[in-house]
Amino acid sequence: MSAEPRPGPAAAGRDGGDAPVLCLRFRRVDGAPLDADTHTGLLALLGALTPVVQPLPPDGALADLRGALRYFGRGAAELAAVIRVRALALYGVECAIGAAGNPMLAAMAARGAGPGRTLVVPDEPAAVREFLSGRPVAALTGVGRGAARTLCSYGLDTIGRVAAAPPATLRRILGPRVGREVYERAHGIDRTPVLPGAAARSLAAERPFDRDELDPVRHRRALLSLAEELGARLRAGDQVCRALSLTVRCADRTTLTRTRVLPEATAHSAALTATAYAVHAALGLQRARVRSLSLRAEDLTPADRAAHQLTFDPEDEKARRLEAVTDRIRARFGPAAIARGSLAA
Repeated sequence: MSAEPRPGPAAAGRDGGDAPVLCLRFRRVDGAPLDADTHTGLLALLGALTPVVQPLPPDGALADLRGALRYFGRGAAELAAVIRVRALALYGVECAIGAAGNPMLAAMAARGAGPGRTLVVPDEPAAVREFLSGRPVAALTGVGRGAARTLCSYGLDTIGRVAAAPPATLRRILGPRVGREVYERAHGIDRTPVLPGAAARSLAAERPFDRDELDPVRHRRALLSLAEELGARLRAGDQVCRALSLTVRCADRTTLTRTRVLPEATAHSAALTATAYAVHAALGLQRARVRSLSLRAEDLTPADRAAHQLTFDPEDEKARRLEAVTDRIRARFGPAAIARGSLAA
């Protein structure tokens, strides 16, 4: 079979059981970070198959293949194989691809697919149940650590058990809105569309070191700088993030990435810094020789749609007021007009 898809009549049953949405994660074979030009080229490669491509910076994308499946008369796995071959040949990039009936399932499948592999979840109820049922509840999109602990305390520690629970029980445990969303997602329902050319749902910043850095104090200083930068950019765009990812690139070219869901969506620099410190400490690097640190704010939403839980902590309120003042000074005089003393040197 040729790797080049050709127009042809749609195969029988193609629309019924195939998986029309792809989630792709890109990784350079030489281990180097994916640069913006390469990511743009990979998006153009996907655009040759379907116009419905949503960027997921810095190293991913979603693609809706509904039209492509009919046009080329090929299945999602076959088109994914074409994408993998072209990405490797043209850009030296390996793709981990998840294929499913909606973006949530495709993203979960992509996390389970190794580089150069495609994991397909057929768009059929029985296949979706089998894919989800044995997975831990924390693997479900939209379930943070706190919600996962709460569900586990009631014995709902797998997605299958959550799906079998009465909807009223989940609403009582998690609240009306979250309970309804978790119930739907446990059944593989995700109403989020693939939005072509949508604005990035993440912001990233990186701090490379002049030389391989062993000093944990310098690591923490870099994390503080990254969190301050991301917080300022989020607030300038009237956005908040729901998760934070830390990527550590070491001298031996190994890359470690950890993501943590925040207790509440925020753009507060102090909250971002505390989370970055906690994720870094959990890695247990000790004497690791670190080449660079990068931080990514994920799952961005408009700030006016996010709820802030009142803490009645005067120090927290003071920090937020000070943050608002520094934002106004930077907006008027430039980003370098004011900085923390620990970052001024």
